[in-house]
Amino acid sequence: MAKATKKQALGRGLSALLKDPENDIQSVSDKNADQVIGNVVELDIQSIEVNPFQPRSNFNDEALTELASSIRELGIIQPITVRKLDFNKFQLVSGERRFRASKLVGLETIPAYIRIANDQESLEMALVENIQRQDLDPIEIALSYQRLIDEIEITQEKLSDRVGKKRSTITNYLRLLKLDPIIQTGMRDGFISMGHGRALINIDKKKEQIAIYEKVVSDGLSVRDTEKLVKSLKEPQGSDSEKKKDTKAAPEYVTNGLKAIKDHLAAKVDITTSSNGKGKIVIPFHSEEEFKRIKKILTGD
Repeated sequence: MAKATKKQALGRGLSALLKDPENDIQSVSDKNADQVIGNVVELDIQSIEVNPFQPRSNFNDEALTELASSIRELGIIQPITVRKLDFNKFQLVSGERRFRASKLVGLETIPAYIRIANDQESLEMALVENIQRQDLDPIEIALSYQRLIDEIEITQEKLSDRVGKKRSTITNYLRLLKLDPIIQTGMRDGFISMGHGRALINIDKKKEQIAIYEKVVSDGLSVRDTEKLVKSLKEPQGSDSEKKKDTKAAPEYVTNGLKAIKDHLAAKVDITTSSNGKGKIVIPFHSEEEFKRIKKILTGD
C-alpha cells in the first residue's frame, strides 16, 4: 500500500511540474523532460482532448457503464497514453474507454503516460495500439489498416510487420471495405460475422449482396451455409452434363497445383481447362496496390 501511495504522490508531483509555465516541456531535449516522458503522471481530466485519429467509433454503453463501476471501486489500473499538445494541454493516444468511463464516474484527474509526438506519429501510435489491444469490430480494423496505408503511406508488407499480422490477414480485412455499407453496418452491429462478410464479397453486384445478406440475417444462416449459397449463385447456369464435363476437363495436376498457387500469391486464382489440355489461369485483383503486389511476387520487381 505504501508503494502505491508513493507512486501516486510522485504522479501528482510531476503533474505540478507540467503546470509550471517556466518548465513547459515541448521536446524530449527540454529540461526535466526525462522526469515526465514515459512516467505515470496524474493529469487533470479537463486538460485532455479526444484523439481525432481514434479508429474506434462504437462504444458499448453497457460495457462502458460496467467499466465505470469498476473504476469507481478500484480506480484506474492501467494508465491511459497521451501526447503533449501545448502548455497543460494533452491529446489521447490510447485508452479512450478508460477516459470516457472516468468522466462518467466524475474523476477530476487520471493517470497517464505522456509522449511527445507529431500528428503522423500520433496517428500511427493510435491506430497500431488500438488494432493490437482493443476489441475493434472487423470494419473498424479494416478502416484502421486502410488509414495507415493511405495516411502514413505504408505498404501492406510493411504494415504486416508493424502490426504483427500476416499480409493475407490484412488483405482479407481490407476486402471487407468493398461490401455495401448496409452490410458493413450489419457486421459492426453484430448481425453477421467477418466470415459471412468474406463470403458475401464474392458477389459482385451490390443488390445481390444485400439480398443474400438479408436472407442470412432472417434465416440465421451459418458461415458455411452462406458460402454454399454464394457458390450456388456464382456457378454457371447449364445442364448437369455440362457441369460434369467442365469438372472432368480439369486434370489432376491442375487441381493439385491450384492450392499451392493460391497460397503463394495469397489471392484468389481461377483456372479453366479444355479437353485438348489447354487452359488459362485468371488472377483477379481489387486495387492498384494488390496488382503491384502480385506483379512483384511473379516478376521479382
